[in-house]
Amino acid sequence: MVRSICLTLAAIAVCAGFFIFVDLYLANEFEEFRGAVDTLYEKVEEENANSGDADAVRTMWSAKKSKLHMFIPHNDISYVDYRLNEAFSYIYTHDYPLALANLEIVKKMAENLPDNYRLKLENIL
Repeated sequence: MVRSICLTLAAIAVCAGFFIFVDLYLANEFEEFRGAVDTLYEKVEEENANSGDADAVRTMWSAKKSKLHMFIPHNDISYVDYRLNEAFSYIYTHDYPLALANLEIVKKMAENLPDNYRLKLENIL
């Protein structure tokens, strides 16, 4: 009986530790990505962004998404990919208003995605 209680408490502690790790990891990864997107957004606003700037953000996202697939559904990651690639194409063609619109969506997703997978009561129920 005591052994069962101890093992149950140990399992709860391990799960809580894992959830805390995931929460901190997602916050850190998306904070870095959001910073890169913010910088690109500012360059696009000033209309001096080039495809190299956009490609650097895409490369950063590609490195991050390979690890994020363990914690975030593929559809959410694919949608960020889609909007980021669309913004890249508009930057490449110097269509800055449409690039800004797509980057605004990417920024919002980078803000909201980690919150969607945090250990919060509203996400559990």
